[in-house]
Amino acid sequence: MQVVETAAPGLLDRERTIAPAGFNRWLIPPAAMAVHLCIGEVYGFSVFNVPLTRLAGVDHSVDGVDWTIPQVGWCYSIALIMLGLSAAFLGRWVERVGPRKTIVASACCFCGGLLVSALGAWLHSLSVLYLGYGVIGGVGLGLGYIAPVSTLVKWFPDRPGMATGLAIMGFGGGALIGAPLGVELMGRFKSAGSVGVWEAFLAMALLYFALMMFGAFTIRIPSAGWRPEGFVPSAKPRKLVSDADVPVDLAWKTPQFWLLWGVLCLNVTAGIGILGQASLICQDMFGVSAAVGGGFAGLLSLFNMAGRFFWSSASDHVGRKGVYCVYFLLGALLYCLIPFAQKTHSVALFVGLTATIISMYGGGFATIPAYLRDLFGTLHLGAIHGRLITSWSMAAVLGPQLVNYISTYRIAQGVPRAEAYNATMYLMAALLLAGLACNLLITPVDSRHHRHPDDPATDQDANS
Repeated sequence: MQVVETAAPGLLDRERTIAPAGFNRWLIPPAAMAVHLCIGEVYGFSVFNVPLTRLAGVDHSVDGVDWTIPQVGWCYSIALIMLGLSAAFLGRWVERVGPRKTIVASACCFCGGLLVSALGAWLHSLSVLYLGYGVIGGVGLGLGYIAPVSTLVKWFPDRPGMATGLAIMGFGGGALIGAPLGVELMGRFKSAGSVGVWEAFLAMALLYFALMMFGAFTIRIPSAGWRPEGFVPSAKPRKLVSDADVPVDLAWKTPQFWLLWGVLCLNVTAGIGILGQASLICQDMFGVSAAVGGGFAGLLSLFNMAGRFFWSSASDHVGRKGVYCVYFLLGALLYCLIPFAQKTHSVALFVGLTATIISMYGGGFATIPAYLRDLFGTLHLGAIHGRLITSWSMAAVLGPQLVNYISTYRIAQGVPRAEAYNATMYLMAALLLAGLACNLLITPVDSRHHRHPDDPATDQDANS
């Protein structure tokens, strides 16, 4: 009789991450948040903008030698574009190899990108900086974003909205750690011959790699057929919630996928344009100081983070479609009220309006994985989510450019700076109403695309 020997699974293989009986699922959210808090540093990249334009002059920019703010700003845009592309193209691989190997790969790319960025700053090479922070680091962002989310949804079938909110809250809060950390490190390393950027990138790479390794080796996936103790799926079917799975190659061809793509793209476009220029908008509209504008931007980051947990948790009770209707209807109304706040010079009203808007912007990110889970199941959730967030990459370009170009054009036409953003607010409201239309058109996925757990094809799809 021939004996076939099989190699034992490696430390990073999916088989080594299957949780034993009695595993506490509440250990998974801290692991997921550890990863997202690290890669969420991308939201705090703006603290490096000015120092990167002074690599030669240190205390000032040298014309013709140092880079400009627009040149440096492309690091952020390239990173978000690569986030979407890597998540889309590598989503199937993520589902196949499991979260541990994926998070290790993410850490190597994201932290390796910071190391290459340090080299680019040291060499004063813009192309090396783009390669490091934008391309390599952006791939790490995509891998690190989707793996913890899809894992959490599998552990919390009873509260998928809350679960995704926990992880994605960490991504939104990454700037609250990354931005002050970057400023502190640059301050410590700054000298007469250096602004401290490359040294800060190096230190952050080492620190974030250690934290992401904690996430990688803590995270587990549930065994086949696992359910939380006492959890009994509702016998009453909910209109948009299916107990079947849809493979990624079928899911992305359905109208539901593309309607959700539009929902996320329009929600993010409307929010990110304001979030990215929050400090400047506040200064121009109300004539406040740069310090006050910076404090306002920090406040919005807190609401962005809190909204990811609050709104996604609320979606477990009111439904994903219902909570997106709130995002779009309430958001459009609040955008239309911002010009009134500017006209009456009410800073408090402006802060309240924008903080609520940004909370729903964050909530939109956190709710979308649960929406996907409702429609397409968990079989290829990471891969489907990866393809969907290409809409984020599109929005990351559209939102800031709309705000920048429209306001700049209006100022050039003689409109006072305080009123230059008012037309943009009405445009954002219109974008949200278009997103509402997409959301209202979403219906259950046709059953011909379903793969049920007892379907023999399901195992093949899961391992493909």
